[in-house]
Amino acid sequence: MLKLMYITNRADVAIAAENAGVDRIFVDFEYIGKDERQHGMNTVKNHHVPADVRAIRNVISRSELLVRVNPIHDASDLFSSSEEEIDAAIENGADIIMLPFFKSAEEVRRCIRSIDGRAKFIPLLETPEAVDAVDEILALDGIDEIHIGINDLSLGYHRKFMFELLIDGTVEKLCNKFSEKGIPYGFGGIASLGHGLVPAEYIIARHYQLGSSLAILSRSFCNIQDYTDLNEIRIVFQNGIKDIRRFEKECQMHVDRKDELYFSNNLDNLQKAIAHVLQQGAVNK
Repeated sequence: MLKLMYITNRADVAIAAENAGVDRIFVDFEYIGKDERQHGMNTVKNHHVPADVRAIRNVISRSELLVRVNPIHDASDLFSSSEEEIDAAIENGADIIMLPFFKSAEEVRRCIRSIDGRAKFIPLLETPEAVDAVDEILALDGIDEIHIGINDLSLGYHRKFMFELLIDGTVEKLCNKFSEKGIPYGFGGIASLGHGLVPAEYIIARHYQLGSSLAILSRSFCNIQDYTDLNEIRIVFQNGIKDIRRFEKECQMHVDRKDELYFSNNLDNLQKAIAHVLQQGAVNK
């Protein structure tokens, strides 16, 4: 099954997510440079802080706690250094550190040195420069898993819609490299079944076709801004995770049977859905 991750700094929502079977609660420090590169886009922009990590650590027991730090940076008048930020995340209870928007193996190496074995490490590969340096990056010791951030990567490649990377060979080539190295990997986010600009079923089946084992639950899976009642949020998580897990069993069955036709048909459906979105023009906004 996919390891499912959900971004929140709310303790009550974290408990609801954990109880529903979410594998990782995701606290998000990243804000440096994000507004500039995603200006005007309806994307998730957080600015969580170390106290949020501690608050979530205090209420979860089964789910892992992942913290996405800022891109590698030195200290300035505006913010502390990457090393200080990583220390704060780990000291407050992070099990996993995720590094976004790196462009070189040296940035990844600097993060590995800073973590120093105190937490798991997941690079978030989301720049064309990182794709170009992927072999050097994968040769480093200290990478536990790797995730492809298809939103920023699609912007870097000047694509109109992030899911184009799932059908143009970009994600597939990277997944093959990760698989050859024996590093668990994932990509992008998924909505609840039957929802999303592209139906979540097509995306999940593509995960299974490409051997992915990680996925972020997107904001549309449970946008807590849409609810005032915590019990409604609990129900959304319980039903949504149950539906995803049920569909995953179907995908796994086709993997076990080596049913290439099933995944070929899914890829056709995915391509058609993406083409429809591009025709409608509802992309990267």
